[in-house]
Amino acid sequence: MKNDNNQLKLAVLIDADNTQATIIEGLLAEIAKYGVASVKRIYGDWTNTNLRSWKDKLLEYAVQPVQQFAYTSGKNSTDSAMIIDAMDLLYTENLDGFCIVSSDSDFTRLAARLREDGKLVLGFGQRKTPKPFVAACDKFIYTEILRESDEEKESKSEKDAQAKSQNDIKTDHRIKALLVSAVEDAADEFGWAYLGAVGTYIANRQPEFDPRNYGFRKLGDLIKASALFEIDERANPMDPGKQVYLRLKAKTR
Repeated sequence: MKNDNNQLKLAVLIDADNTQATIIEGLLAEIAKYGVASVKRIYGDWTNTNLRSWKDKLLEYAVQPVQQFAYTSGKNSTDSAMIIDAMDLLYTENLDGFCIVSSDSDFTRLAARLREDGKLVLGFGQRKTPKPFVAACDKFIYTEILRESDEEKESKSEKDAQAKSQNDIKTDHRIKALLVSAVEDAADEFGWAYLGAVGTYIANRQPEFDPRNYGFRKLGDLIKASALFEIDERANPMDPGKQVYLRLKAKTR
């Protein structure tokens, strides 16, 4: 189901207790790649001074705060409020997907349930997020890559990360095996695989995969840095851009 502009309608549900306010701009920019944030809610005990950093962001980004008192010391009641609201939205609103922003494994069953109903589920959390929650989402994005930073610092860190990542990829057997299996799965009879199909295979296999985790903005850049594949950019008469195809180099086949 899509709206009149063919954009997905998404509900964004944020667990303020497990999410840093510094990611909000990057978070909403990332969500905009998938669709329109029709619902934006953030849950927490707003009487708690620990959430002070979020309060300045709520009006600026039109995020609706939902008050949830901590009825028992040491217990997080935010989770249950988010889960109840998510199920209410599932049955009462015409939504295409949900963005669950938390590093808490308590949302694993919720993510699975929403997907069972045919909804797109995007997860956002820190690298410490338990694997079951990550695997329950269609796509999981680590929030470390969404944090705000000034332009000079960001530019320098990107260059440093990319230089380091190029070496890491060449020695990371896990990522190399994932890339190789993705290309082999999508390859035609001549061994060539379309980059888009390779990306789809990887996303289905590992929801948390993102080239930015390795210092690259795009999958194509990461693949070039791996030095594992021959790359062929083909012109398409129906498209002004070029289509990228990959094939394992002879020594790796």
